[in-house]
Amino acid sequence: MNSSQPFSDLLLNMTRRELFKRSGVALGAAALEWLLAGSAGAAETEPGPMNPLAPKPPHFPARAKAVIYMHMVGAPSQIDLFEHKPALEKYDGKPCPEEFIMGKRFAFLRGHPNIAASRYSFKRHGQSGAEVSELLPRMASVADEFAVVKTVHTEEFNHAPAQLFLHAGFGRPGRPSLGAWVTYGLGSESQCLPAYVVLLSGPLGGAGTSLWSTGFLPSVYQGVQFRSGGDPVLFLSSPKGQKDRRRLIDTIAQLNQAQFAEVGDPEIATRINQYETAFRMQTSVPELMDISQESKATLETYGAQPGQTSFANNCLLARRLIERGVRMVQLYDADWDHHHDLVSLLPRKCKDVDQATAAPFTMLLAGGGVKQGITYGRTDEFGYNIVEKPVHVHDLNATMLHLLGLDHERLTYRYQGRAFRLTDVHGKVVDEIVG
Repeated sequence: MNSSQPFSDLLLNMTRRELFKRSGVALGAAALEWLLAGSAGAAETEPGPMNPLAPKPPHFPARAKAVIYMHMVGAPSQIDLFEHKPALEKYDGKPCPEEFIMGKRFAFLRGHPNIAASRYSFKRHGQSGAEVSELLPRMASVADEFAVVKTVHTEEFNHAPAQLFLHAGFGRPGRPSLGAWVTYGLGSESQCLPAYVVLLSGPLGGAGTSLWSTGFLPSVYQGVQFRSGGDPVLFLSSPKGQKDRRRLIDTIAQLNQAQFAEVGDPEIATRINQYETAFRMQTSVPELMDISQESKATLETYGAQPGQTSFANNCLLARRLIERGVRMVQLYDADWDHHHDLVSLLPRKCKDVDQATAAPFTMLLAGGGVKQGITYGRTDEFGYNIVEKPVHVHDLNATMLHLLGLDHERLTYRYQGRAFRLTDVHGKVVDEIVG
């Protein structure tokens, strides 16, 4: 570059591609600094095309403002944790009665399976009398603070499709997740962190990153994965050696604004919003992830250890994220598929999650307007068929949206000629579990 040539003249003779190539400055880093300077061109507190994550009013007064959603990848065994079925002991080790398997589809069963009773004892706890396994002593100690729903069901019968159905109301990829719908409907109260954060403990497997996909919604509503090791968010740090960026940044800002004004593509607004959030995250995320700031009592309550990767640490981080205005936090804990070794693996996994889960919230339904100390629905003596008060996944999602002040029938997005919603054309709020 000729240092004697006026910078503004040089820019006038450059294509956009050449501008980025010669400067060596990525669009992300440039837009970040511009946005930090307050040139976003829209009021941060008002929703609009240039600020899609600004807080939005709910459809009606909400019971909850945010969600911490725990997903145990592979599914814990309900008859070993929350559903005591003494009748199984009578058939333990014997062939499964024919009426339970005739004409049914199973993913992996071959031949005629045998019945297996739980190896663990149960007791009733609290004033509610909730039955909880010996594997979850901390959960048992707060049995009066959560609701147990025993009859959630879906049409899907294999892991990945069932995960997708639970999260997105549809058993195949391509639909927005619950977290994307929530942030689309309510925005975020945080200007320094994403609206929707994902934390993992262990390998995800199953449906993978589709579980926090934005689907056909604008990508600004996508879940953002935070990592406990290395950089908490990939590509968040600024490249080294960047100098004299101010004039270049202002020019890039004008180019982006002009492009958005010309084509109105919401993805341009998404990039601008994400660059702004990312820049602020450069200072907010390190402080957030440093759980050593918490008191010794808090760390002991969760069983969290600073510097480690664990479900307990993620539970504490989830609380810190919600306190900072994040709307939706999803925790995924791996390795709950115990078909091959239920006896040794289930106790180990329960030990991993029991203490942290019982700290301020549960793996069931708790807080945010949910009735405390209730058990809803009933299954047969084998825990196989629902016999009372079924709750479809669409009903569960409709209820969670209701607690956030959102009408699941009104929370829609028009795509390919029709209005879509999380619950498709189904779902009803389960009023009996709403306080």
